[in-house]
Amino acid sequence: MECTIHWTPSTGMGFIAETGSGHVLAMDGAPDGGGRNLAPRPMETVLAGTGGCTAYDVVLILKRGRHDVRGCTVKLEADRAEKDPKVFTRIHMHFTVSGRGLPREAVERAISLSHERYCSASAMLSKTATMTTSFDLIEA
Repeated sequence: MECTIHWTPSTGMGFIAETGSGHVLAMDGAPDGGGRNLAPRPMETVLAGTGGCTAYDVVLILKRGRHDVRGCTVKLEADRAEKDPKVFTRIHMHFTVSGRGLPREAVERAISLSHERYCSASAMLSKTATMTTSFDLIEA
């Protein structure tokens, strides 16, 4: 896996990431750090990537179990250390999973498997952050 980050001087503290899969992602700093608030902060993209990683796992696990999953959202709330490096110290992920006839136990198991075995982003962040999860199940 690779990624190349390009600073765009005309934006102040804006950066464009080119991923190995051929996609681009914009990032920017806060105005008090020279940015113009034109894109997510780099640490916000780390948090978003973690949410995407675990949501992917949960949907895939449910689909592989032949469950009729119709939707999955994850809301992440995080705290960071006050001093540099300002690592994540707490991350809570609240899943809202919808589907037809989804067993509560299957959703709980999928979330657990993601965090205990499959989500590499969660595994890395759990080295500095307390990770917790919760979920709502909606019949769709």
